[in-house]
Amino acid sequence: MLSRTAENLFWIARYIERAETMARLLEVGARIALMPSAGHGYRSEWESLLQASGTAEGFAEKYGDPVQRNIESYLFFDRDNPSSVISCIERARENARIVRTALTAQVWDAMNMAFQEIRQIERKPRSELELTELTEWVNRQAAMIRGAIDATLLRNDGYCFLNLGFALERADNTARLIDVKYYVLLPSVDFVGSGLDNYQWQTLLRAMSAQRAFHWAYGGEITAKKIADFLILNHQSPRSLIAATTLAMEHLDDLAEAYDRSGPAQLRARALVAELGETRVEEIFDEGLHEFLTRFIRDIGELSNLVYAAYLSGEAR
Repeated sequence: MLSRTAENLFWIARYIERAETMARLLEVGARIALMPSAGHGYRSEWESLLQASGTAEGFAEKYGDPVQRNIESYLFFDRDNPSSVISCIERARENARIVRTALTAQVWDAMNMAFQEIRQIERKPRSELELTELTEWVNRQAAMIRGAIDATLLRNDGYCFLNLGFALERADNTARLIDVKYYVLLPSVDFVGSGLDNYQWQTLLRAMSAQRAFHWAYGGEITAKKIADFLILNHQSPRSLIAATTLAMEHLDDLAEAYDRSGPAQLRARALVAELGETRVEEIFDEGLHEFLTRFIRDIGELSNLVYAAYLSGEAR
């Protein structure tokens, strides 16, 4: 496969996954904002979303103070924000248009439908748009696109590049979502283990569509360590860090087999999976959850760079 085509496929997946993460971040902010203020905290819950998503600098340049309505617009509708939902869906669709012949009709239809519908939504007055309806719409569209990919594409190198994009983006984004909760939203270390702490953890589970799965897996009392274990170290949790990293490793191994060549990307992915497999949640909390997540995000970024160096050299963005 041409590297330019591989890059287009890779970024289709990353943009769809990123759009869904922006929606989930907004859902976290909306749910947390319903709670009474328990202190001044590190930042407001809305500003924390900008910090976690890496969009704080761009927002500050355009809007200044982190007002909720402006943050909602910036993360969902603002084309000046390359990570906004609308920017991601439009870029995913453009990458899909370029490699239209590498996609099935079902995948293209799902992508194009999301693109057309978000343009219709954009034309509606903001007063008519409920944030929860917007976030549910994004999650539904992302699920339809992934479903079309899984149901109709050949299991070839193109399929690997798509799923590699999903896996790397999901690993990075899950880490950022967890970090919003623990490092930024909690007003003070004094609140660890409190009702507010538990509510925020449950809010994070709901925003990641993982609350019922968590109860199936663990049951009993909800604790920070159980939820952290579920979202970081549990192979059965589809959005966990280890599940996403393992998926990336598997598709890199498939590419190595298809091209009869392995390299630094495969070695780095295997090392990351092995490290996570040997990690215990107590060790994560001893290191500091924020510190662990920061290190993991850096590691995934390095793996993404190795993937780019090995397979991708086009200019699709």
